[in-house]
Amino acid sequence: MGEGILLSGADVDFMIHGVFSYELFGQKLWITTSHVCLLIVMLVIIGFSVAAKRMIKRAEEVPSGFQNVVELAVEMLDKMISGSMGKFAPRFRNYIGTIFIFILLSNISGLFGLRPPTADYGVTFALGILTFLLINYNELKHQKVSGFVKGLCDPWPIWLPINIIGKIAVPLSLSLRLFANILSGVVMMALIYGLLSKVAIIWPAALHVYFDLFSGSIQTYVFCMLTMTYITSACETD
Repeated sequence: MGEGILLSGADVDFMIHGVFSYELFGQKLWITTSHVCLLIVMLVIIGFSVAAKRMIKRAEEVPSGFQNVVELAVEMLDKMISGSMGKFAPRFRNYIGTIFIFILLSNISGLFGLRPPTADYGVTFALGILTFLLINYNELKHQKVSGFVKGLCDPWPIWLPINIIGKIAVPLSLSLRLFANILSGVVMMALIYGLLSKVAIIWPAALHVYFDLFSGSIQTYVFCMLTMTYITSACETD
C-alpha cells in the first residue's frame, strides 16, 4: 500500500491501484482505479444520454449519423425487452435498458485500457440487489402477501426453508456469474501481459476481442435475460 498498489505481483498487474487515500471515522480508505474506471463509464453514459436528448429535440424524419445510432440502439433494446416480458415490457423498459447499457460499457471498457468495473464484486452485487428488490416488490404487488407466502410453501410447507434459500440465491447467482466471468478475463490478460510481456505483441488483441467484447456482450445479455425472466415471473398472477 506504500506505493498505492493494492493487488499486483512482481511482474503481473491486475490493475488495482490506490489513487489516493482519505480518513473516515478513523479508518483509512482508498479511492482506487476501480472507482476511477466506474466514474469514467458513468460519465460516458451521461454524456451519451445528454447528446441523445439534444438530438431528439431536432430529430429529422430521415435519420442519419448519430440519430441512426440512437434509434438503432433503442429499437434493439425495445425488441429484446418486449420479446421477453410481453405486456410488462413498457413498465421495465427504462430499468432493463439502463442496466444493459451500463453492464455492456463496463464489460467492454477493457478494450480501452480500463479495468472493467464489473470485475469488482461491489458493483455486480449492487446490481443483483437492485434486481432482487425489484423482483420481490413486484411479487408482493401482483401476488399479494398470500400469494407470496404460498409461493414460499410450494409445493408443501416443508419446502419453506429451501424456497427461502432459493430466493436469497437469486442476487448471489446473478452477481457472481457476471463478476466471475469478467474477472477471469482480467486475470487472464494480466497473466499474459505479465508473464509473456516479451512476446505479447499484437496477438493479445484477439484475446481482448474474446474476453472484453464477445464474453462481455454475452454476460450482459445473460444478466438482463435472467432479470427479465425473474421479474416477469413475479408479475404474473396465473
